[in-house]
Amino acid sequence: MKYSFASRTASLLSSPMRLIRENAVRDSFISLAEELPAEELFPIKLLKESVHTVFKAGPEALQYGEYEGYRPLREWLAAEWEQRKYITVHTEHILLTTGSQQAIDLVIRLLVNPGDTVLVENPTSPGCLQVLGAQGARVVGLPSDKDGVLLEALKAGIQSEHPKLFFAAPSFSNPTGSLWSAERRKEVLELCRQAGVLIVEDDSYGDLHFGRRSKNDFTKDYPSLFSLDGAGQGGSVLYIGSFSKTVAPALRIGWAAGPSELIRAMSSLKQMADMQSSTLNQRLLYQLLVESGFDFHNHLALLNREYETRLKLMLELLKRPAWQDASYIMPQGGMYLWVELPGALDSLALLKAALPKGVAFLPGPLCTAGAGGEHFIRLNFSHPGRDELLMGMNLIGESIGEFTARS
Repeated sequence: MKYSFASRTASLLSSPMRLIRENAVRDSFISLAEELPAEELFPIKLLKESVHTVFKAGPEALQYGEYEGYRPLREWLAAEWEQRKYITVHTEHILLTTGSQQAIDLVIRLLVNPGDTVLVENPTSPGCLQVLGAQGARVVGLPSDKDGVLLEALKAGIQSEHPKLFFAAPSFSNPTGSLWSAERRKEVLELCRQAGVLIVEDDSYGDLHFGRRSKNDFTKDYPSLFSLDGAGQGGSVLYIGSFSKTVAPALRIGWAAGPSELIRAMSSLKQMADMQSSTLNQRLLYQLLVESGFDFHNHLALLNREYETRLKLMLELLKRPAWQDASYIMPQGGMYLWVELPGALDSLALLKAALPKGVAFLPGPLCTAGAGGEHFIRLNFSHPGRDELLMGMNLIGESIGEFTARS
């Protein structure tokens, strides 16, 4: 039978990510393309113990629960934010989701009609671009400087496009790892607030910051847009986060926090999507965080030290001859390095040359709203170990060298 797929799925079915993932199952294949944390840093022993404890407590863990998510875990989140991020939010204003991707999908399906305009930083999260494309949104990318999205570009976009949303990641965005200044955050919030444009703030990488040893000084220096907006009281920011980058992706636990009207509507939409996210996984995570002896703050510090070390190694490898004309901006956190290729190489052509060698990266067009990004690649430094980083960067460098030799 010949199937007639919806036109909005065409870009998903033909995406280079399908080719990357098909190759990733090969033995000795090195992927610098995917959004993966370091699995050797997962708290496996304590997670195993937590599983036994949750099952010993009775069958309730296998039953349906609240649509909004396991209440004790939402209460833990609210307490954690108040202690560490100076955010006071009521439990009823938190919705647990199946990863941050579902939170993004829910708010876009809730608010964006086909043809509506959504503003994004450019480049931006490929997952966000996929959801916007599937919903039929008109996506307009905005340029940034070292302090964040350019105010004049945002102002012009609001005035000319009348957008439904502005999707932003002020702390270590995917793919650039950029960090907005505190002043720019305040200015962007005020501009969107005056224009009545909802900001969707993705803070999935906000805990992965380098060069700061105190758990509180980062939040003081770089407050979230959500906190600046009164943690939902101002009504201008929906806050999205995830445990996938800090504990374990397979738990599939993310969240949305914001104005009560918005959270209630997203909860109703989520009931149609999957009724609720896994109660078992939520109870397991709560057991890990509260009862197992797991120190979440020390775990974050460990991640940040290790990821900073891996980033420094990648930067050293970029000094090798094949990469010498590449350019990048040093990220202060996150999991990615956004690199402009030497010699204006085309990233998709380079990917096709690199895959047979056993290595992959993410081509820039997948992170770009509209045309552009073809000379950029996203490199993940958090997942590969030292040997994989060395080999992977060498293999990509070898492919670059082959292109350079032809020109």
